[in-house]
Amino acid sequence: MKLRHVLVGLVLTGFAGVASADLDPWTDYDISSGISNVTTVKVDSNMIDKYLEGLKATWAPANDVAVELGQIEGYSIFVSQLANSGDFNVILVVRMKDAADMQPNQADYDAFMKKWGEENQKLSDKIVVTYPDIRTITGEYLMREITFK
Repeated sequence: MKLRHVLVGLVLTGFAGVASADLDPWTDYDISSGISNVTTVKVDSNMIDKYLEGLKATWAPANDVAVELGQIEGYSIFVSQLANSGDFNVILVVRMKDAADMQPNQADYDAFMKKWGEENQKLSDKIVVTYPDIRTITGEYLMREITFK
């Protein structure tokens, strides 16, 4: 009797998988033109505040400059409340209008460096070299939002 229940469950699961495979992009759902660069990071659980302190001094202000210059739309930091579970406990997200914003562009780079300045870059360089001691980047993804119709 238990075997029959297991087999029925497997068959029903198979049908559910087939049904979801029938969706068509732009007919059943939209794909955003916006793109997000998502980085997953495993920070030593007792070092999350230190890592956040570094991000507050470097990563966040650099992204603020990029937002101000219109080079990115925004950014976010997410921290797991369960620091020791899973493959990562911090997620860094940078949102862009479209994939073209990811292409190398000397004018954008020059504008960013002019606004960011040498002192900020020196501080950033000094802080970033400490990161390998407290964190490991576990993944990087380019994500697009899906909206069902």
